[in-house]
Amino acid sequence: MVKNLSISTSKKTKLDSRAIHKLISLLTKEMDFKLDALNVNFIDADFMLDLNNKYLKHDYNTDIITFNYSGSNKNLDGEIFISIDETVDNSLRFNVNLDSEIIRLILHGILHLLGYDDVSSKDKKVMKKIENKLVKKFEDHFKNLVIEYDC
Repeated sequence: MVKNLSISTSKKTKLDSRAIHKLISLLTKEMDFKLDALNVNFIDADFMLDLNNKYLKHDYNTDIITFNYSGSNKNLDGEIFISIDETVDNSLRFNVNLDSEIIRLILHGILHLLGYDDVSSKDKKVMKKIENKLVKKFEDHFKNLVIEYDC
């Protein structure tokens, strides 16, 4: 288990938190960062909409929101919120395995914490290339991350 890492899920979702700890541990080595504190929260769509409204003033749902509390891109202190409902929708929409989509979103959040951005199309392309490379590297090692999902 990774020190300073907390994983929480909504009542309708049960995930293999040990595997997520292992994934993030591997990422700390792969991308050369340390965790001061990281919370990864798997939430439902309603909670995500509330967060998006309250903190980003966006009146729509999204799959992930990341908060970097330290401002550091090497010693991470942050929080990642992942909408499990949007994750399921993404996996169906893009015809990808649900585990791969969870891995992609965790990677996406960590990339944001490391300073990557996806606002401009140029930055988005760079971020997506790294994300795709890392998903390919790790997706075969992490199967059955979702133990239970009650839609």
